Parts: sequence; structure tokens; C-alpha cells
Amino acid sequence: MQMQKAVSITITIFFVILYHSVSIVLSVDTLKQGDRLNSSSYLVSANKVFTLGFYIPENTNNSYLGIWFTVNTYGPIWLFNRDKPITDNSGVLTISSTMKLIINTSGGDPIDLYANENGMNITATLLNSGNFLVKEMSINGFGDKVLWQSFDYPTDTLLPGMKLGVNHSTGRNWSITSWFSENNPASGAFTLEWDPSRHRLIIRRREVVYWTSGDLKDYIDDDRPDLKLKKFENIDYSNDPDHLIYNFVNVTKDGEDYMSYFLETNPNRTPDYINISGWKLNYEGFIRDHDTDRMIIVDVRRCYGYNIEVGCELWEQPKCRNHKEKFDFRSGHFLPSYTDSSYGINSGLTGSDCRDNCWKDCECVGYLAGSESGCEYWKGKDSTFVQSLDGLEHKKYVLTSEPENKRKKKKKIWIVIAVVITVFLLLLGCSWFIVCKIKQGKWKEELDKLMTLEDNAGGKGHDLRLFTYSSILAATNSLSSENKLGGGGFGPVYKVNLNGKTFFILVLFSRTVLSKINLGWLIYPQDQVPLTWRTQPLRDVIFAMQHHLIRHHLSI
Repeated sequence: MQMQKAVSITITIFFVILYHSVSIVLSVDTLKQGDRLNSSSYLVSANKVFTLGFYIPENTNNSYLGIWFTVNTYGPIWLFNRDKPITDNSGVLTISSTMKLIINTSGGDPIDLYANENGMNITATLLNSGNFLVKEMSINGFGDKVLWQSFDYPTDTLLPGMKLGVNHSTGRNWSITSWFSENNPASGAFTLEWDPSRHRLIIRRREVVYWTSGDLKDYIDDDRPDLKLKKFENIDYSNDPDHLIYNFVNVTKDGEDYMSYFLETNPNRTPDYINISGWKLNYEGFIRDHDTDRMIIVDVRRCYGYNIEVGCELWEQPKCRNHKEKFDFRSGHFLPSYTDSSYGINSGLTGSDCRDNCWKDCECVGYLAGSESGCEYWKGKDSTFVQSLDGLEHKKYVLTSEPENKRKKKKKIWIVIAVVITVFLLLLGCSWFIVCKIKQGKWKEELDKLMTLEDNAGGKGHDLRLFTYSSILAATNSLSSENKLGGGGFGPVYKVNLNGKTFFILVLFSRTVLSKINLGWLIYPQDQVPLTWRTQPLRDVIFAMQHHLIRHHLSI
């Protein structure tokens, strides 16, 4: 009896030691040949930030090999078999005797992650970056060759250091794709890509470009002026409560063109536990950094194809829709309640597909996406939505239009702006007119003073001789050739005698011009002034023509 008890204790101790041995092996960051990782065991990165294991979404029995943040309930950041789930929890990750990294299941053939062709010894390690890679072990333990890595097969989350772009040599394209729905990790409607031709980020929905990031530009953050940063035009995280700083880099070398980002923090303002990051492309089309409490970085839900705010792109619109309409998530019901359902677990319609179908249907006034797939639509232009004041009724997406009073308010604002601009221009024009009149009045006043010195007789005030146009005609006998001395380069010169004194008069006909010649200052009509005269600096006296005056100041 004692012998049997001793054997029983020995066997128990053996299994306890074996259990703990397996646990110790599978709690490290590396999987070696012969190790087995099942649904209740994990790999943990050396820095304890990342965990690798089998992930089972809520309300389903499907399981996926995935990686997630160890201390976070955010969900997986990477899944290997997202489009081919294991239908139970029987999956076991192991390195086989033939040096293949595989997943064995109870109901099917092994699933290959990496099939080693040369039979060399391999290991699989979860790095501190969140990258799960397969390495070929060298004989001396140095120069391990990377054979496969999870960063080459991203799912819906972009981690710091992960590539987003293209390898032109191999044809590999790095992009992330949203989940199908909240609990279905299969490939969904949205993708985040890098555009190597224009060096910008792009979010597509079913191949239609919904949003672009704009150009990558230099940037200085007030919290970290010591850093040389780059940011995209249409990505604004300045209001991030955690004061995270994203530094983007574009790398073009060795046939690759890709974008990566790295997380910078403010040592004085960012808590230590925040120093992890992962951009998740949500199944509804927005991007948030791994934690539901963090701000949304990009939100394409506001993009309807008619607006270009914050990076939204334009695309063809149905004729029945306009820029005043959008969908709001509201509690309430429609009257009359006519619905049309396209619902079914295999319908293949995501929430964004439901929205797109309703938007393109001119009779559709609301929709609701199923928890997994499928859509329910409310149709009828005469339908009225009755909103629940207590918010207890089921919520649905309701087509709303900008209220009339809001449109009138905007219209009034534009009218006020137009009136203000018009009044400003009128005041500016009046001011200019008044200034011109003041200047003109000063010229007239000065001319009138000169004219009142002497009429026809040639007054001497201010050393000026004043003559009316008629007196010049009289003195020259209507510009008779008998009084003409000759013709200069600027016109004929006459010698006349007025009041016992001799004058030399140069007469031209055109606009009034003030110019200096060797006999003194002249103002005269000048219809035929040579082009060389028109470049003279004094050219602004116009009033003499109006008063038929020729003002002539001679030094005789």
C-alpha cells in the first residue's frame, strides 16, 4: 500500500515538473523545434509588451494565431489566418521534425507559416517590436538569417517600424486592411496604402480613394523642439491628450519605396505606460492609435465624395444626393415603417457597404448594418424619422439634411460679408475721389491766382507773364508765317512784340505739358509733341487747355 502511494506521489511530481517545464518553455519569446503552443499557452516578447497566442473573437468558436499587446484589451494587432479561421480551439503551433513552422489542427491538414526547404535548424521569436520572425540558426550561433517575418504580412494595424509601401524588385506590397466587422477579422472594405508615385498615404474603400494624407513636410513640435520631425498635411494630432508625437519617414532604396513611423514622447508630459503605439484601421474606416481612449487620427466616415475637407477626396455622386446630406446615428423609428432587408451571414456586406448602397438608392432614408454582415434599409422619401428623446430605442443610421434655419444663417453670414466688402470698396473709392478733387482744387486755385495777376497785358507777379490763347493768336497774327522765325525740333518759333517787349514763343498742340527749354518754362497745347518729349518728368498740368491759356515764363 505504501509502495503504491509512493509511486502515485512520484508520478504526480513528474507531471507537475513536466507541466512547469512546458510552461517555462512556452512563456519565453522563442519557439524551438519540438515546442508546442496551444490555445492556453503563449509567447511573450522580452520587454513583456507583446504576446503571441491563439485568439478567439467573441460569440464565435473560430480561432486565429495572433499577436496583441500584453497589458491591453484592445484586441489583436496581427493575425496569421484571418481569412481561414480554425473552426475550434484545437490549433497547436509547433516547429516540426522537418523544420517547418506549422499549425496542427484536429480536423484538417497542417497550416504552413513557413516551410523550410533545406532542413536547416530554425527558431521562431517574438521581438520587442511586435515582429514575429523565423530565423535559420547558424552553426556557431552568429549571423542568423531571417527567413520569414510577420511584418511582411500586416493585417489591420501598423506598428512603429513596420513598412507601408512596395518592393519593386520582388513585387511585395505592404498595406493594411480593416476587419470585415467588429468581431469578424476577415479582410474588410478599407485599406491603408502608400502611394510611391506621389509619396502620400491613401485610404481606399473597395478600390475607391476616400482619403489622402497630403504631402510629407518638415515639422517642429513645441514639446520637442530638439527633434527633426516630419508630418502629413492632413493628419493632425496636436490635440492628443497623451502628447504623443509621430515621426514619419519615407525610405527609397534597394528597390523599395515605403513609409514608416516612429513614436516620440514628451518625457515631462507623456505617462510611461503610454509609450506603445499601433495604428488600427477600423472596419468603419477610421484610424485610432491602439487604445479606444485615444483620439481618432483619421476619420473617413466624414467623406461622402462631395467634400474635400481634411483630406477627403471627390468621386462620382448619385444625382439625388447633395452636399447638405449625411448619415447620423440616432435612436428612434421611421413612420411609416417600411423596411427592406438584405441580411444574411453569408451576404458579404460590411457596414460601409450598407451605407454606400443606401446613399446610392434615392429611396433610401436609413440603414443598419448587422453585427456580422448584412444590411437593413428604410425606404420612402415620405418617411418621417421620430427621434427617441430618452435614447432607449434601437439606433440606426438616418439620412439627415442641414436644417433650413442653419442654411439661412449661413446665407445671412455670406450676405453680411458681401455687404461689408461692398461698403469698404465704396468708401475706398469715395476717398480716392475726394483726394483727387482736393488735388485738382489746389491746382485750380493756383492757376486762378496766376490768371488774376493781369489780363492780356502780361502781369509781373511771381515773375510770370500770363497770356490768353486769343492774345497769342493776336500777337502772332494767327500764327502767321510773317512772324515765324523758323522751325525747331519741337515746333515753330515766333517773334512777337507785346506791350513794348519782345518775346520768343514756341507753339505746339496737344495735351498740356510742362517742360523746360533754354528760354525758360512753357505751358502750351501739345497735340503734336515728339515722342522724346513724352518722357519728360513734368506732365500733369491739364487745366490750361480748359482755360485756353498759354503760360510762358521767359528770361529775356
